[in-house]
Amino acid sequence: MAQRLRVHIQGIVQGVGFRPFIYQLAHRHRLNGYVANTPKGVELEVEGGRDALHHFLKELPASAPPLASITQIETEELPAAAYSTFEIKASEEGEERAALISPDTTSCSDCLRELFEPQDRRHLYPFINCTNCGPRYTIINDIPYDRPKTSMAVFTMCEDCTREYHDPLDRRFHAQPNGCWNCGPRLWLADSSGEELKISEPISEAAKHLSQGAIVAVKGLGGFHLAVDASQNEAVKRLRWRKGREEKPLALMSSSLEQIERYALVGDEERRLLTCSQRPIVIVPKRSGNTIAPEVAPGNRYFGVMLPYTPLHHLLLSHPFLALVMTSGNISEEPIAIDNLESVERLGKIADYFLFHDRDILLRSDDSILRAAGGQPRQIRRSRGYVPVPIFLRKPVAEVLALGGELKGTICLTKENRAFVGQHLGDLENLETLEFLELTVRHLRRILEINPRLLVHDLHPDYLTTQVALAQDELPTLAVQHHHAHVVSCMAEHGLEGKVLGLALDGTGYGDDGCIWGAEILVADERNYERVAHFDYVPMPGGEKAIKEPWRMAVAYLWAGLGEKVFQDEQQPLQKWDRDQIGVLVQMMQRQINSPLTSSCGRLFDAVAALVGLRDRIAYEGQAAIELEQWLEPTTDRYQYELGEVGDRLLFSPTAIFAQVFDDVVSGVAPELVSGKFHQTLVAMFADACLHLCKLHGLNRVVCSGGVFQNVFLLENLEDRLEASGLEVYTPQLIPANDGCISLGQAIIGAASIDE
Repeated sequence: MAQRLRVHIQGIVQGVGFRPFIYQLAHRHRLNGYVANTPKGVELEVEGGRDALHHFLKELPASAPPLASITQIETEELPAAAYSTFEIKASEEGEERAALISPDTTSCSDCLRELFEPQDRRHLYPFINCTNCGPRYTIINDIPYDRPKTSMAVFTMCEDCTREYHDPLDRRFHAQPNGCWNCGPRLWLADSSGEELKISEPISEAAKHLSQGAIVAVKGLGGFHLAVDASQNEAVKRLRWRKGREEKPLALMSSSLEQIERYALVGDEERRLLTCSQRPIVIVPKRSGNTIAPEVAPGNRYFGVMLPYTPLHHLLLSHPFLALVMTSGNISEEPIAIDNLESVERLGKIADYFLFHDRDILLRSDDSILRAAGGQPRQIRRSRGYVPVPIFLRKPVAEVLALGGELKGTICLTKENRAFVGQHLGDLENLETLEFLELTVRHLRRILEINPRLLVHDLHPDYLTTQVALAQDELPTLAVQHHHAHVVSCMAEHGLEGKVLGLALDGTGYGDDGCIWGAEILVADERNYERVAHFDYVPMPGGEKAIKEPWRMAVAYLWAGLGEKVFQDEQQPLQKWDRDQIGVLVQMMQRQINSPLTSSCGRLFDAVAALVGLRDRIAYEGQAAIELEQWLEPTTDRYQYELGEVGDRLLFSPTAIFAQVFDDVVSGVAPELVSGKFHQTLVAMFADACLHLCKLHGLNRVVCSGGVFQNVFLLENLEDRLEASGLEVYTPQLIPANDGCISLGQAIIGAASIDE
């Protein structure tokens, strides 16, 4: 006797070949019924024998399409309906939307085989794709994910593409970006003014110009890249000068792992990351004697590398390049360009040529950046390939919108048991990036159908995100302390409940006392926090200028720890700095003029880097600390540290550590060894403090977050030491340790305030 089941499936199940998979699975088990996309995901009914239904349900999650991610399956038994066939129904629309949208994914092996097959009708077609690969998030305007609601709506499919699109047994069944030479998007090469060049092979022509040292703006999946031949140092220098990017490393793209291994050292974990479907930029050590232009990553011992992830990339890199620089298509500090006309206006003075296409990018998305550390992949910039996959929470929460901080901005929206952290926005310090934030909020609210009850922002009164939140009157607002958000973001990722000991180490976070925090130990949960330990305060002479000029922080730590008399000696480390300028800084600190107090761990890293002679001024955020870690020479030696008590708090003395660093530098100890001793000191000091505080407060879970934990030595050694002492240690993996995680923490704290 036939039985009928209705099955509701949620997760990433639209635009990934899920319905044809169900169609084929039902036919294989000789079941009748239907399958359809709904606003919640996929709904299907299957009718047949009990054994067939059992095997169908068992096989469904086990053999789902590669891009699918099932989060929930619900079944209900219904009376038999006497279905005579199995069909794929048109998508349904309804009141509530819960379907998850697939991120953009790299070209699959089937499409790449067709791309380079001379007899295939899509031979060398730069937009080849199927249900297993290609654009998703960056071309969708609304759900259900169907062609009329994407930027492919303007392209009418030819007869052959239409046949593929409607054939459930075809790999391109309902592949929304489907197209070919006859009906799909078109590619062309233009000069720096945007004028199309009358040539028949734009990719080959672009490759020729690249080989001659030209800069080519390439329209990709989530925006434009600025490309140059990575072997030509003068071309790279010219790109840096035009883009306004002095020293920050530039990303590289090579055609294969074998090519990357010619200039970089690739371990097993890095190899896995490079070849995963998200195709992120991966941080890898430079190979000695490599032939990549020195200007690609000056003063840095690592490259950021990636493999091609679009057909266009594969075609461009089929030409004889060891690597291309593929850096974000923008002027430094601005969002990446996505529109053809906009790109000419913004990039026309940088690029010599433009490789355009006419498939609109609806939402920009930078390349994601990852690094392997502690045996795990670690997000540094979470964007293309990972967004909009949600962070799954331990329980349903209220709908909340969080705007993040200022640097490495993201937004976060919550719905049920999911937190949707948006793509990397950049540093929210200008109008252009703020407009990008507002566009992202509108887009995600629409496609996820989220109506937040609360708007959460950082405690810092001067952040643009704070001003935006307070200027609107649609939603009530909540200010959240920066380091509390850091700790709770990591708790949310790992599904932790109850109080933890949170160790938050970074450069800047506005404290509830009006000072700049950055080396904080909190006893925290989703609702509250208590500050139980931190660095003693030192002044930042010149405010934000002290961040960009680390030598100022070196002067500050010396003055705070050793007094003004230290500058009267003719000590070698001080001779490189202008005595008159030092005098001005001392007066500023004495008179408390533009010298806010800070407990920042990041500023201590900066000061040590300046004192040992690595970096007096930085060209990008975190540069001094990054270089100090890279110069590290392993050692078991360390400096002495002090853990004082002030009331009910532990107080670390960074000036006592810095005074010992100063003595070593005066004595001629090598910068590499000073760095090693400094890192070992921080590991020992924070480990001892965490052990003491966990015992004092009856805790056994330590949560670590903040940009300082992008330091691999500190992360791995502190985690090992704490775990060896019997503590449970939680560190960020799915989200960045840096301020890219702040919006998630804010959202969870905001939702908890509503639940109260």
